[in-house]
This record gives sequence, structure tokens and C-alpha cells, in this order.
Amino acid sequence: MILKPDPLLLLCAVVLDGFFGDPVYALHPIRLIGATLLFFERVLRRLGLDGYVGGIVLFLLLAAFWVGIVCVLAVMLGNLQAWVGWVFQVFTLFSLIALKDLCKHGLAIERAADLDGARRATSMLVGRDTSVMDAAACRRAGMESLSENAVDGFVSPIFWYAILGLPGIVLFKVISTMDSMVGFKTPPYFYFGWCGARLDDVLNFIPARLTYFLMALVALFVPGCSAGKALVIGWRQHGFVPGPNSGWSEATAAGALQRRLVGPIWQGGTLVTEVWLGDADDPEGGQPKDVRQMCVFVVATCLFATGLASVFIYSGGLEAVWQLV
Repeated sequence: MILKPDPLLLLCAVVLDGFFGDPVYALHPIRLIGATLLFFERVLRRLGLDGYVGGIVLFLLLAAFWVGIVCVLAVMLGNLQAWVGWVFQVFTLFSLIALKDLCKHGLAIERAADLDGARRATSMLVGRDTSVMDAAACRRAGMESLSENAVDGFVSPIFWYAILGLPGIVLFKVISTMDSMVGFKTPPYFYFGWCGARLDDVLNFIPARLTYFLMALVALFVPGCSAGKALVIGWRQHGFVPGPNSGWSEATAAGALQRRLVGPIWQGGTLVTEVWLGDADDPEGGQPKDVRQMCVFVVATCLFATGLASVFIYSGGLEAVWQLV
């Protein structure tokens, strides 16, 4: 079936991302999903559906619309010419994963000419108050962002592609976009954004925990990393980070790189946390070249995940399920 996962398509998409990063073009799927979300949100709010029900309807509309459109296009183009459908799927996958850009934004902090530049680069990645951050705190924020976004920016998308093919990765990105645009605990979105936020937690649940094991394995082979600390710190400290998923990769990466992460975080002039992740005997993260080391570690983890996903698909994966579709 045209829509089922294909290891060659996945590998081509990852190679393209490695060379070019996230493509910038007017009809980028994430941009289009975001624009459609805003349209549906306006309509639903005008109808008075601005609570839990409205959020659920928003998800159903977005999922049906975008999963339907992408799948219909893939089938139509594949039936027209097999190679055209193949190119469409590769380019779609390429547009829905983001690895090189994660590293690019993180390394922008390390390459900044001065503290103001580092703070500006950091503000592109995190929502915390950067005006009180020193250079080390900026680098730590970049390291945290890299480790956290390795899950929802790369491992989760390819996980759902390996399980459910093209519909799976599109559905994941619909939910991820909902979480980033309406999944806030502010008055306008506390109820309306609940569906997107909870579904995002559900779809990242397994990939986040798989990433914990992948990072520990990768730490065996990356110089300067500790697999033992990755396992121990990831297991013991993942709950230090709010949310059910992000702490797994952040805490594991802190243990693997043998650096303490997070530290004091300010928002709106208020100190919101002073929690540290990592072994208490390890040095604070944010030293020169720490961001680069995190990039190497995250890229190695994501490539390992790609290899495992490709083997899973090639070996049959959920072929029995696809035969029923």
C-alpha cells in the first residue's frame, strides 16, 4: 500500500534533513496546519465552542482535514506515476522532521559574539526570562532544548511513521502543532487547549521512554559520556521536570554528558525554579563546547533511532495490520 512505512523513504528524508535542515517554503505542512488551526479556532469560538468540546472538535477537524488531504494526494500522485508519489512522500517526511535545525539553533548560542547575542539566540528556543541569564545559563538552556526536542522533533515523528506510515506522522504533527499553539494553561486556552496538550502527552509517552534507553546505549560509544549515569539519572530525576515526557530525555542527557542542567530559571522577574538535573558531583553545564557535545550526542541518538525504525519497518513491522487496511 502506498501509505505504509518504507525504510528507504525514511532514510532519504533524514539524509535531506541532514544536508538542508527544515525547508522554508510557503506551503510548508506545519505552516499550513497552523493557518488551518487558526481558522477553525475562530469559527469554533464564534459558535461558542471554546471549552473542552471545542478543543476536541478542533482536533477532529484538523486530523480529518490534513491526514485526509495528505493521504489522498499521496495515493493520487502514486497512481499517476509511482516516482511522483515517492517524491511527494519523501518531501513530506523531510518537512515533518527536524534534526539539523535543532542543532543550528543550539549552536547559535555557542557561536554568539557576546552575551546579548547569546541571550537573543536563547530566547528563540525557550520562554524563560533571558535578561538575567549569564553565558553558562544560556548554553544550558540550549542543551536542555536540544535534549527535549530530540523527542518531539525527531524520535516521536519517526516512531509514528514506523508504526502507522504517512497517516501516523501527519497525525502526530497535527497534535504537536495543536499543543504548541493552543496547549497553554492560560484563561483563553485552559479548557480549549486541553485536548491538544493531553494528546501530545499520549503520543510522546512511548517515544520519550524509548529515547531514555537509546540515549543510554549511545552514551556507551560517544567519548566523554557515561551510560551508567544516563540510566541512573534519567530514571531517578525525570520527574523533576514538569510534564510526563520531557524529563526523560533531559535528565538522561544530563547524566550521559556528566553535566548538571537547568538551575535557576526566571520568568517575569520571578524565580520559578532552582532545580538541577544531573549528578551533584558533576560540574554545571554551560561550559564552552558543551552545546556542541550535546549536539553530537543528540544527533547520534536520533540516527540510532532512525536505524532501528528502518530495521523495524524492513523486517515487517506492523505488516499484518497494514494488510487489513
